[in-house]
Amino acid sequence: MFDSLSDGLQSAFKSLRGKGKLTEGNMREGLEIVQRSLLEADVSYPVVQEFMGHVTERALGKKVLLSLRPEQELVRIVHDELVSILGPVDPSIHLKKDGATIIMLCGLQGSGKTTTCGKLAQLLIEQKIKPTLVAADLQRPAAIEQLKVIGEQLGVPVYSETDNKNPVQVCKNGVAKAEAEGSRVVILDTAGRLAIDEELMAELARIDKKVGPDQVYLVVDGMTGQDAVNSADAFNKSLELDGVVMTKLDGDARGGALLSVKHVTGVPIKFIGTGEHFDALEPFRPEGMAGRILQMGDIVAAAAEAHRIVDEKEREELEAKMASGDFTLDDFKNMMEKVSKPGLMGRMMGLMPGMGQFKEALESEEAAGGIRQTIGAINAMTAAERRNPKIIDASRRTRIAKGAGVQTPVISQLVKQFEIMKPLMQGMAGGSMMDRAKMMQQLQGAMASGNGSLDGMRVKKGTGKRLSNAERAKLRKQREKLKRQKKRNKR
Repeated sequence: MFDSLSDGLQSAFKSLRGKGKLTEGNMREGLEIVQRSLLEADVSYPVVQEFMGHVTERALGKKVLLSLRPEQELVRIVHDELVSILGPVDPSIHLKKDGATIIMLCGLQGSGKTTTCGKLAQLLIEQKIKPTLVAADLQRPAAIEQLKVIGEQLGVPVYSETDNKNPVQVCKNGVAKAEAEGSRVVILDTAGRLAIDEELMAELARIDKKVGPDQVYLVVDGMTGQDAVNSADAFNKSLELDGVVMTKLDGDARGGALLSVKHVTGVPIKFIGTGEHFDALEPFRPEGMAGRILQMGDIVAAAAEAHRIVDEKEREELEAKMASGDFTLDDFKNMMEKVSKPGLMGRMMGLMPGMGQFKEALESEEAAGGIRQTIGAINAMTAAERRNPKIIDASRRTRIAKGAGVQTPVISQLVKQFEIMKPLMQGMAGGSMMDRAKMMQQLQGAMASGNGSLDGMRVKKGTGKRLSNAERAKLRKQREKLKRQKKRNKR
């Protein structure tokens, strides 16, 4: 996401490192690189001017020039100003207490409007809210059928009238039926055009007036640069938009539209599309986006992705197993199957601080093949072997390798890596947040070895140090708590 912009900003920060003494001239050279990077990313010129005015004023102050790490001060200033031009934003969907909340999606053809209906529905389903989709795009022949397919995939109702050519009436009928069936949210998929014209705006204005949606979102293609900003401005003048959904940010988007739209139109970005799958829609957070642009990661978004993979109950069960040392190859396989969803690991790495360099490697076909191979090897084992890999001797390794269609050393490597991981998982489950962070750093260093294996991991063993009574009591309480959690989960 925004690789060229991120690289340009990083080169500006690097230009300030290693200077014996930082002068105003050095800082201005770095700021020129920042400005050039923004313009090359197709950020609106007035936005660049205002942004650079604020950054320059703060960066040329004595506090920054005389600091021990001026490049870090500049990173902080740029981060703060990015947050300022992107926000403030309220990404929540405000639902009415009584009746259905009506959300109207509009946009040009090709912006991903109908797919976004499905993504928004998926986001609501994750919040235990089942929406109704209304197919009101009567211009594009395949739009109704596409929405029906999306509804079937998600298990949500889709209202459509094939013979009715009046979009206002279709929307009113759809809302009435959804309310009668108790739907809390109705999403209207309205018509688009190849370009903004009076007929399109008049149709959308009629729906807005007659149906009275509670929220109106414009879906724009983030790869179209300033055209997306111009579209948002034109739609906002006719409809008074509540927010923008910016799609296709996982592609070659340079970031100009994202950084310009709020400043130019006054309309906040509510959601961003980061992939083709229904779970690839994120509530927009200016702080998180600024962190991603500056290659600092977005821990909040990473945590949200993790919760999508493993729910609270599964997490408690897994943590209890890891802490008690009952983590088996079956558990390891289940984790691998969950994280092997297309694009998921790459997305997670892109959100973790300092892990962005692994994104491409983890999204490669080689990495996906390695995960499939590992799952196949575990499937070729007996239940006893999965519970206790230590019983896997030479003859068992040969049998498992034949069953999985791999060479025998692959099985040896898998068992070795699992034995490395077990104490790592145990330490992460029972340790503090600081312990977990240290473990993640070790894991990152091992992955950076180049072969993608965990051979570089060094798990700290017991030193035989005598524990105090207080330390023993604390460990005993932790074990008892995890045992109680495990018993509750079995009921």
